[in-house]
Amino acid sequence: MGTVTTYLDTIEGPDRAALERVYALARGLVPEAEEGTSYAMAALIYRGKGLIAAVRAKTFLSVYPFSGAVIASSLDVLADFETTTGSIHFSVGQQLPDAALRRIVQARRAEIDARAR
Repeated sequence: MGTVTTYLDTIEGPDRAALERVYALARGLVPEAEEGTSYAMAALIYRGKGLIAAVRAKTFLSVYPFSGAVIASSLDVLADFETTTGSIHFSVGQQLPDAALRRIVQARRAEIDARAR
């Protein structure tokens, strides 16, 4: 059992389902990603780098693509969400659309692949 699985086991109900959705979509796009940690968060790791993390805070859920450039390049599809340079905040009632998640995961994968060359 990896760290994402262990982390999700600590969360119940709708929050867990929302976080699981993020990880499931990312795993579908990058099946070779493995569970691990990045910046002390349970994350999917691709080629030794953090691909994506989804965590629960006190008042919101967050996605961390470990790249300010990925967030900045996706702001047009994130207009309805609070963002920081490193995270995207959402809730069970206002989840990130699949298309936005796909774009973020694919952009992060491409970024990691480009740096690995």
